[in-house]
Parts: sequence; structure tokens; C-alpha cells
Amino acid sequence: MSSALPRRRTVATAVLAASLASLCAIAPAASADEHAIPGTAGASTLSDTPEPARPAFYEPPAQIPSTPGTVIRQEKADNVLDPLDASSLSYDARRVMYSSTDREGTPIAVTAVVVSPKAPWVGPGKRPIISYAAGTQGMADACAPSRQLKAMTEYETIFFKDLLFRGYTVALTDYQGLGTPGTHTYMVREAQGHAVLDLARATQRVGLPGTDTRTPVGLSGYSQGGGAAAAAAELAGSYAPELDVKGTVAGAPPADLAPVSKQIDGSLYSAFELYATAGLFSAYHVNPSTYLNAKGVALLPKVEGNCVINLFDLAFIRSSTLTKDGRPMDQAFTEEPLRSLVADNRIGRTKPNAPVLVTSSLTDDVIPYAVPRQLAKDWCSRGANVWFQPIITPTHLGGAIPTAAYATTFFESRFNGLTQLPNCGAY
Repeated sequence: MSSALPRRRTVATAVLAASLASLCAIAPAASADEHAIPGTAGASTLSDTPEPARPAFYEPPAQIPSTPGTVIRQEKADNVLDPLDASSLSYDARRVMYSSTDREGTPIAVTAVVVSPKAPWVGPGKRPIISYAAGTQGMADACAPSRQLKAMTEYETIFFKDLLFRGYTVALTDYQGLGTPGTHTYMVREAQGHAVLDLARATQRVGLPGTDTRTPVGLSGYSQGGGAAAAAAELAGSYAPELDVKGTVAGAPPADLAPVSKQIDGSLYSAFELYATAGLFSAYHVNPSTYLNAKGVALLPKVEGNCVINLFDLAFIRSSTLTKDGRPMDQAFTEEPLRSLVADNRIGRTKPNAPVLVTSSLTDDVIPYAVPRQLAKDWCSRGANVWFQPIITPTHLGGAIPTAAYATTFFESRFNGLTQLPNCGAY
């Protein structure tokens, strides 16, 4: 991909393009400097708050390769699966920095962990790669999955370990700006989808035995990760057509941000709405003071420095107390110019080129059940091969373990060449 990619990427329709142009006019960029782009050397945060010192591995080079999926650097990753690193006898674990692109097509550096079994692959063909998108981690660099795995605080280990046990290589992205300089672009469809797809490309190239550019790929994630995997699924055909994607598991995907924002505003999970507001403002160069009052602007550094393990620090905050006009953010997201910004991040407008499993708990208290169900309907209407799986286990957290179980069966079938029979029209 050429390094001459445009910095501004127009949206699909003239209406969206005009609306986003209006957005830029109404809400001037927090910084016009190119170094404000998360994942590039010296990038500033949305609040211009200096970030804590990060390990040298996470500092991007001055020049980032313009070909997405290029391995920039890699090193052995210690203590990924156990505190004594005994797992290194059975698994090859590496921290990787690779090139990707943000929503505007600008080259960025993204970090990740790649874990592959050392035992010979005994399945058909080549050992598959699962490009695994983590659920919500938070916004601070210390929240990055690759850093939390080393600290033994990464909850996703519970959910991807069965994939490792089945012999797959698991690659876990840190996303844009999580670990690297700048504000994490939480919930930004293209940035997250690109990070997932480009990690699959990079994993094919890190030098794992028997792994090359023909290695089959699966995409998987839950919650934020479900959204990232879903975005990757529908972007794969145009953004990474050479990848042999066999299927995608999108668990509780936040495919439409407006109803999610309305559900979690003022709840235990209000931090997620604050993360999304910061992530979207950062990716679209929106000046926070255009919409937030002094209290809201003052809260941004705390949002940018928060990890989900400290969820209660930002719980039960009503966004109406942070906005200039006293309205909740979900109302602002339904009116121009922010409505076009949210529409630009709606997942379900493009047909995935491989089978998809979408799951959702009937009583999800974070991502309303209607949102993943509508995503499945949208994809079905475009002729995609979709199986939508309702989960009876209550709450958002409760839906994660059943989704992991469904994922192992789903991938076993896809990598063995079995055809998924869609259940479109059954829900």
C-alpha cells in the first residue's frame, strides 16, 4: 500500500462526506500536527496530557513501513501464560510491533503478542492463525493486552487458551494507541478492523515454523473485540483480499454505538461510554471542548489513564453532567454532525466474505441484544453466511464463556472444511 494514502478518507456517501466536513468545521482539530496520530512517534493524547514512560519496545520508529502487516520488530515474550514462564517449554510467545493504518489510511505502528504451540500441527493443511481481538481493556498504555499478559492480569487468557490447546496460533492485538503513543481509538471501526487484519498478515511473517502467507486465518473477539472482529470480517475482502479468512466469531459486537451509549450511560459501565467518546474524538480530530463542559474536559486525563480493572473509578457517571448543553451524549450522537460520525462506525453495511458466528446474551446489560441481532440481519440481507446464536446465560459478562465454547466448535468446523448452514430468517 502506497505511503501516499490520503490523510482524510471520505465516507461512503455524499451525505456522510458533507456531514463529516461539517463536523471538522464545527469541531476544529485538537491538533493539526501529524504527530497527534495515535501509533506514531511523539503522538499527543486527546487531552494533551503527557503519558507515563513506556518500555522502549512500544516506541514507534520515526518512519513506519507503508505496507500494512510489515513486522517492524519482535522479541521474546516472557510470563505470557504463567508467572514462572514454564509455558515457554510448550509455546513460542513473541511481542510484535507491526505496521497498520488508521481510519484515514495513515501508516501507524501497533503492538501485539503472538503465541504458537511448539508441538507439530496435526490437523489438515497448515496450522491456522486466530487473529484475536481483545475485549475492553481500558485506555491507558498499561492496559495493552501485551503488557497485561506479562503482568498476569489479562482476563482474555481464560477465553483464548482453548484455541491454543487445539493447536492454533493465537495473535492478540493491542489496537491503535493502546501501548503506543496517543489516545487509544476505542470503538473506531476501521482502525480496529485494520489492526486485526494486519496482525494476521504480520503473524504470517514473523518466522513461525510452517507458517507463511498461505496460512489460513480465523478472526475472533467478544465485546470491543467482537466489534473489531466484525469490522475485520467485512473489511477483509477489500482491505486484505489475499488473506485466506475461513470464518469470524463476533461475540456481543457493539455494531451500533448510539443504542449502546444510551444503555450504559450512568451505569456501572459508564466508563465504556467515556472511552468511546475519547476514542472517537481522537480518531476524528474533534476538539473535546466543542461538546464537553469544563468538568468533562477535566475528566479526560482520568479517562485516558484508566484501565478496566479500575472500572469503578468511572462508574455511574451520567454524561449529561459533562456536556456543555446538559444533554446526554447519546442524544448528541443522534444529531448532526456527530450522527454522521456514529454512522461511519456502524457495522453491517458490507457483506463478509467468509462465514460468521454472531452471539449475544438475551439479557446483555452492556450491548443491547437487539444490536448484535440487527447486525446478523443486516449481513443476512446482503447474502452473508451468518449463524446468530442467542445465549441464555445472563448479562454481558455471562455471555463471554459460552461464546468461547461456541468459537472452538465453529473454528474446528471451518478449518476442517465443513460448510456452515446459516440460520438467517430464524430470528
